Amino acid sequence: AAGAVRAPLAGSAEPPARCVCFGLGRFSGCPAARAQLAFLLLLLDELRVPPERCALFDPAFSALETAVLEQLGLRLLPENEEGKHGLEGSATLFYMVHCGKALYNNLLWRNWSAGALSRMVIIGNSFRGVEERLLPRILQRDYPYLAKVLQGTEEAALPTHPQYETTFNDTSVHWFPLQKLEELSPEVWDFVEEPTYQDCDDLDIIRKGE
Repeated sequence: AAGAVRAPLAGSAEPPARCVCFGLGRFSGCPAARAQLAFLLLLLDELRVPPERCALFDPAFSALETAVLEQLGLRLLPENEEGKHGLEGSATLFYMVHCGKALYNNLLWRNWSAGALSRMVIIGNSFRGVEERLLPRILQRDYPYLAKVLQGTEEAALPTHPQYETTFNDTSVHWFPLQKLEELSPEVWDFVEEPTYQDCDDLDIIRKGE
């Protein structure tokens, strides 16, 4: 399956030089989270991204899980950024399987320019699926950056595997070709207000300090 990610990544502007993983979960007790971690390690190998160029954060990690990740050579982000992680000047793969919609929206907000978005790839919940399941006014009100980026997104579903049906269900590779982004109307880029989610009644994100 790791090889299946290579074709979509060929459509992005440049291959990822680093990786950021949010929301992996308690892999010490959850088989699905263990499979997602194994897939992440396979991806890093496939994309030739060294483990030290991969950073992770999940507020649920235990001390033991943190130690295991460090033993694997991976980095831990020091604080809960609520998904608001900048590219740091490098093409980046964001690995966010089954994360909440607010995390994707926050990530897009933090990198809200054609130049930055064209240098990132997101493996996570299908954006098309989010669009199909939410009323348009709710999507635009609660997750405006997700709503606005849809027209500039290319998406390829991960191939299904009977053994991992629920582990990666509704998971897609998303990338944002510069040409598609530049075709969006200029007004799309004018609104850059930080998301607050005041009206959102199903906020699926662990905030800083919670």
